Amino acid sequence: MTDPSAPRHVCITGALGFIGGRLGERYRAAGARVTGVDLRDDPALAVAGGDLTAPGDWRRAFEGADLVIHTAARVGMSGDEAAYWRANCLATRHVLDAAAAAGVRRLVHLSSIVAFGFDYPDGVDERHPLRPNGVPYVDTKVASEQAVLQAHAAGEIACAIVRPGDVYGPGSHFWTTSPLRSIAAGRLVLPAMGEGQLSPVFVDDLVDGIMRAGAAPEAAGQVFTVTGGETVTASVFFGHYARMLGKASVPAAPTPLVLALAATVGRMIGDGDVTPAAVRYIARRGGYSIAKARARLGYRPAVDLAEGMRRIEEWARATGLVPATAS
Repeated sequence: MTDPSAPRHVCITGALGFIGGRLGERYRAAGARVTGVDLRDDPALAVAGGDLTAPGDWRRAFEGADLVIHTAARVGMSGDEAAYWRANCLATRHVLDAAAAAGVRRLVHLSSIVAFGFDYPDGVDERHPLRPNGVPYVDTKVASEQAVLQAHAAGEIACAIVRPGDVYGPGSHFWTTSPLRSIAAGRLVLPAMGEGQLSPVFVDDLVDGIMRAGAAPEAAGQVFTVTGGETVTASVFFGHYARMLGKASVPAAPTPLVLALAATVGRMIGDGDVTPAAVRYIARRGGYSIAKARARLGYRPAVDLAEGMRRIEEWARATGLVPATAS
């Protein structure tokens, strides 16, 4: 088994974000020095403020690090293509350059299962060709992986890539807080009659997978899909949130109707999460294999969906996101 606490100094991009923040906590608990970069600085956490789309003083955060974990990205299913390219592709190239210049031994790049596109065989694994589909987030995740693997092949820096599943947990915008608010407001309608398939991974399990990819010598030059090992329907996943709010279920409809609603409702309410691309993503079919991460990293997801949702409900009630009276 690999030792996830092996790095002595870790630099994390997106260090104040949902995933980056959890990584920092885990590495500090393991005794590592942690520095980071984000859009704003936080001296207490040794996080430098900076824009990764341009070289700058943020590069100093990499000095002395033996591992860089690149979590910073523009995430979503809407927005300007050029902005996604700058944040997800150009910034990745700048991070690679900064890490190599600082003599960093290993870089772990966070990609996403969206790199497979929305149409792929059930049980798809890392050998399957990636499929750009015109959605800027998808296409720039594919392109950023190419930049990372190119740097590895050229001998600039040893790299590994992690493709997280649908990351949920306390503080997750896309898969926890936003759905809870939408369900509470009666705004969420599931496409494909709720039968679309999701591959959730609780954030603590993802962090474990990332740390293993950062420590295992055999991870260099490799791509790993990291999910919770379960494929569930959208009705099952979002149904947990509905019950936290005292509702029986989340409404569902045929995909064409939900697509039509998303094209107008998102604009009306100013919600960038409600888009036709998001509908297509939630309506997708098929799960993802994590056999490679299990075999090569010793990755074993420890938090199943029931336990993950129990932890979320406890947090959501404590923070007031779910009323204490809901049952």
